[in-house]
Amino acid sequence: MSVRVRFAPSPTGYLHIGGARTALFNWLWARQQKGVFILRIEDTDRERSTEASVQAILDGMKWLGLSWDEGPGVGGPHAPYFQTQRLATYDRHAEALIAKGKAYRCNCTKEELDRLRAEAAKEKRGFKYPGTCRNKNLPKGTPGAVVRFRMPDEGATTFKDLVKGDITTQHKELQDEVILRADGVPLYNFGAVVDDIEMQITMVARGDDHVVNTPRQILMYQALDYPVPVFAHLPMILGADKQRLSKRHGAVSVLQYRDDGYLPGALVNYLARLGWSHGDEEIFSFQELIEKFDWEHVGATAGVFNPQKLDWLNQQWIKRTPREELAGLTGAPPEFVALMQERAKNLNEIRDAWRTYMAPELPAYDEKAVAKQLTAETRPLLQEARSVIDGKFGEGAQAMEHAFRTLAEQRGLGLGKLAQPVRVAVTGTTVSPPLFETIALLGKERTLRRIDAALEKIR
Repeated sequence: MSVRVRFAPSPTGYLHIGGARTALFNWLWARQQKGVFILRIEDTDRERSTEASVQAILDGMKWLGLSWDEGPGVGGPHAPYFQTQRLATYDRHAEALIAKGKAYRCNCTKEELDRLRAEAAKEKRGFKYPGTCRNKNLPKGTPGAVVRFRMPDEGATTFKDLVKGDITTQHKELQDEVILRADGVPLYNFGAVVDDIEMQITMVARGDDHVVNTPRQILMYQALDYPVPVFAHLPMILGADKQRLSKRHGAVSVLQYRDDGYLPGALVNYLARLGWSHGDEEIFSFQELIEKFDWEHVGATAGVFNPQKLDWLNQQWIKRTPREELAGLTGAPPEFVALMQERAKNLNEIRDAWRTYMAPELPAYDEKAVAKQLTAETRPLLQEARSVIDGKFGEGAQAMEHAFRTLAEQRGLGLGKLAQPVRVAVTGTTVSPPLFETIALLGKERTLRRIDAALEKIR
């Protein structure tokens, strides 16, 4: 059977880093094996699921370039599957399990179950549903009845995890869990299994917080006479303090990285390396990741999210992206992009620099830079620099730079002593793209107007 994998997020929040990495590993495997990648929205938590979260997941997947291959035909050819649109399917499979004696209806009330839990807590033992309704054979339509899966009383389930190796669970540790609520909505384990059967999923790759669910699901696959898929459980992503990644570590929606000026290829590259390795290589194109990805080199230990490394990777991707493409993404012309491309860590730095340097009004001044560079001592130098720009502007950036060097030598100064006051006057800061190319792009009139404003400031 050809490879068929899925990413199945719950729409109770945005698409975060951990979910995006899970989606990526599934997507890479499907593309490498020329298989099928399915997006399934597990929206059975009706109280917490929102349309906004669904849209955030879809937008995040599309921005990352993780396209899916199949849909139900509801809502357009590229709509994902939604569990709430498939309730009749879960009911049909639940009835099949009941007919085989592998499941049963249970009408134990919440009050009864709470009392049993309280007794277990009082006796300091774990609560396990005692199978009260196992042999009642309650008919379909019994008020308030849920469906429970009948777990084996003896034996064990072992599976080989592609990341973690062999994992064994004793059946005595499991209880007859609810698989279908009274309203016909499936619980997670059953819904996932039924969907994986219907969608012919061959491998389930997901976060390792689901390891505890896997033996339960394997027993359900077997009870439904379906081949058990291969499993791969990916370790959590941690913050620098080795705690689970959260908002306080800067973990935000994938779309926030888009808004913060990261290239999707850079984030995909980073996520791939956050748990998978290929020698000492760090930078991979999409095609290289598809060709080289394998499960043998997915690490079994948690990855630590490193914002500085992500910034470095984004910078490398910016350097390698054609300037015309960056111009389209930032709104800055290719000539200006060329000035920023070697130093920008994100697209916003290019956008902000273009808006700042090229705005018709004066730049926003860095007060520390002003205090250091626009002083009574530097005023005569700034006036002389203005005369040089006025006289040499028409000859281009190189001519202006040569004239600045000549003037600095005549005054017994290094070029920086002359250039930095000009840089602050023209850009508002001591850090900018190459000064003379910036002046050339800014234009003679705006450059001189800004220098004049700086001279006024010194007074």
